[in-house]
Amino acid sequence: MHRYGTLLVAALASFAAGATDIVAPRPDPRPVTLVAGLEDGPLKRELAACIGDPVRRTSFSLGHRGAPLHYPEHTRESYVAAAAMGAGIIECDVTFTRDKQLVCRHAQDDLHTTTDILLTPLAASCVQPFRPAQFDAGGALLAPAAAECRTSDITLAEFRTLRGKRDGFDPRARTVEEYVWGGSAAPDALGPGTGTLVSHAESIALLRELGVQMVPELKQPVVGMPYDGMTQAQYAQRLIDDYKAAGVPPGAVWPQSFNLPDILYWIEREPEFGRQAVYLEDAESASQLPDAAEFKRLQAQGVRIWAPPLFALLTVDDRGAIVPSPSARDARAAGLELVAWSLERSGTLGAGRNGWYYQTVDAALRKDSDVLHVLDVLARQAHVRAVFSDWPATTTFYANCTGLN
Repeated sequence: MHRYGTLLVAALASFAAGATDIVAPRPDPRPVTLVAGLEDGPLKRELAACIGDPVRRTSFSLGHRGAPLHYPEHTRESYVAAAAMGAGIIECDVTFTRDKQLVCRHAQDDLHTTTDILLTPLAASCVQPFRPAQFDAGGALLAPAAAECRTSDITLAEFRTLRGKRDGFDPRARTVEEYVWGGSAAPDALGPGTGTLVSHAESIALLRELGVQMVPELKQPVVGMPYDGMTQAQYAQRLIDDYKAAGVPPGAVWPQSFNLPDILYWIEREPEFGRQAVYLEDAESASQLPDAAEFKRLQAQGVRIWAPPLFALLTVDDRGAIVPSPSARDARAAGLELVAWSLERSGTLGAGRNGWYYQTVDAALRKDSDVLHVLDVLARQAHVRAVFSDWPATTTFYANCTGLN
């Protein structure tokens, strides 16, 4: 295992054993590798001069689901890893169980790919049991393996018996074990194979102990609403109520949602929390992004922060250089602050197929180190206030080196 991985696992072990000390940010090898791969120029010289400097926590660095590049997302271990990388704000995606208890999962219907539920007796509770892949006589795939398990299929007590794992599955699986551990779900050398699931309230307690701020995302339910008498508005209120019950000041919470009515509900009913509400953009391509008039309407409704995927804030100019997009300029002109998501989520860059997040700047990305150029444009030209990352050490290093908070 890499030396940093060894140190981080040791920190996780001590924390899990009951240590109450805040996990101090520490150096990480990935930014060093990225800087080394940059072409010679002002950015490389500036960043190279910071290698070896102390690591400071920064609110520019947002832990997207924790640190899921190598740690099972939305687990205690992933959150601790993100804090150790200097993330000043860490995300808990919020959904609910059968008994209407709030828990941290990216989606209500992802337990079959993000936990070991199919390997436990709780598999019998899943809305769609495991179905093995089907092949023809020649071995060609006719139907991929499938399953669907929801948090709303089980209670909070049952949820706590599960283990988180890397998100993924093997579509060619013939057995449950192959489905659960195959493909991208297989553990890697840096991160633990499984992690500890947490409720929303438990995430609040942990993140307070880690000394970070919190960005809970109210996930859209896959079950019909109202659910067992709970309306969407009550669901949105319960998210805020958990912070109130824990005594967390509103300034340390950045509630977010793709659903505009959730944002407007918080602005109206919980204005101290609503002033930091983050409106997530769900456009799949640049052609679907809001126009200047829509940004002005959002601002008039009280929305202050717009958070789109990376591609929405970037484009290339006539010279092929990465620059802020018209949407980035229009949003800022309307008075909106910007948050971008999510760095370190598209695999290896530079193959000409750099993924959905980079669709507007694909031609400008030739190697992994170009992610630092992306980050530089987002920070210095698009003036984003924060960037989500699956490996927050990269955003932390950049922010520390360039003097961002």
